Amino acid sequence: MVARLAFLLVSLLVACPALLHAEDPVAESPEAEAQAVIAGQIKALMADDADKAYSYASPDIRSLYPDKQAFLAMVQRSYRPVYRAGAYAFGRSKLIGGGEMVFQEVMISGRGGKDWTAIYEMRLMDDGSYKINGVRMMPNTTSVGL
Repeated sequence: MVARLAFLLVSLLVACPALLHAEDPVAESPEAEAQAVIAGQIKALMADDADKAYSYASPDIRSLYPDKQAFLAMVQRSYRPVYRAGAYAFGRSKLIGGGEMVFQEVMISGRGGKDWTAIYEMRLMDDGSYKINGVRMMPNTTSVGL
């Protein structure tokens, strides 16, 4: 019985050498991580989930708007195309400092039929996550570069 178990174990290890050399999963690119954060915040804003939307804001933004309701009111007032995006698509990205900052272009179709380009400034936090540190809105969807 012991010999048979040993044979099975050796056979398994010979047949599946990947088990001996399993690699860590490949980390996503800074651009993909930044886009996931932006998409998460847009989804939260469309659902009026102030807690979730606020969780994507950088410490600098949180210092300006220490209350999630004040943050949501600011977004509703100043970033209506983002707050109620009809549809959006990611454009070009630009990495600064190897990914310490990511500028991400987002084209947004507003509900009123007006198109916008939003440039998101993403900051890499000490814990390895990206947070939104600012958004610049322009009334068009023509890529103007970063």
